[in-house]
Amino acid sequence: MIEIRRYSNTDKPIWDDFVKRSKNATFLHLRDYMDYHADRFADFSLMAFNHHGKLAAVMPANIVGSTLYSHQGLTYGGWLTPVKHFTAVTMLEVWDAMMSFLKENGIRTLVYKAIPYIYHRYPADEDLYALFRHGAQIAECNMSTAIIASDPNSAFDRRVRRTLRHAEEEGVVVKASYDYATFWKILSDNLSNKYQAAPVHTLDEIELLHSRFPDNIRLHMAYIGEEAVAGAVMFVDGNVAHAQYSSANERGSATGALCSLFNQLIRVDYADHRYYDFGTSNEQHGLFLNTNLIEMKTGHGGRGIAYQIYKVDIK
Repeated sequence: MIEIRRYSNTDKPIWDDFVKRSKNATFLHLRDYMDYHADRFADFSLMAFNHHGKLAAVMPANIVGSTLYSHQGLTYGGWLTPVKHFTAVTMLEVWDAMMSFLKENGIRTLVYKAIPYIYHRYPADEDLYALFRHGAQIAECNMSTAIIASDPNSAFDRRVRRTLRHAEEEGVVVKASYDYATFWKILSDNLSNKYQAAPVHTLDEIELLHSRFPDNIRLHMAYIGEEAVAGAVMFVDGNVAHAQYSSANERGSATGALCSLFNQLIRVDYADHRYYDFGTSNEQHGLFLNTNLIEMKTGHGGRGIAYQIYKVDIK
């Protein structure tokens, strides 16, 4: 027997403790990360308790009208589960209880962001089976690119090696940095000029999150002399070093600074992580694939990881 109830602020200690011990969560699911944008999302996170009253699973979620999202403010969400005493049978029980709970609360649709397997600390695909059993449809699929740095197949291609040599000749040097303001100028200008877009986080938000998670959110910059020409903000947790943002200014692009930066991050700074995840290369909810971007990532040794979003009708 599973009981579902909504998260409340008083649940923060047990939520965070559970997330830290779960087999498929990252620091993005801790409340100090989730709640930085609480003003933009109506939280409707769920907690599942077993018949002993023990917390068995949690799901970050927000609500818009009669639709529940897990979670619009996160790259990936879904049910977070423990390593022990949780099987596919348990997951089906959680889903059955959740579906009844959502129906009772007037929710008609669930939009569910599955966690890509590279973020699992231990196998955790029980939710995918439950999605199938409940007639879920794939609503969106975005293509990311990840590298297994220790694998011989992750070698850079000829074009990347040539660009890397050029960057070395131009004197590009890569360093850890705390100068988020300088990088945000490079990033914002680039997104605005190329895509008429802006970073998901504001400068104030990323600085706030870095202050809360200094070991998980890190900035690396590429310099020519004293000039910052490129940078990357890394989200680091468990098996994965994820490039949340990477960008170069005009001089950085001309000198191959990003190539030098990626080389340092993949081969040195995060070589002890199983995966280096470049992030997705899509627009229009996955329907458009930026071929130049994904070819650049593939040239660094990366291959495809699907970030899938499912839609379930509540019956």
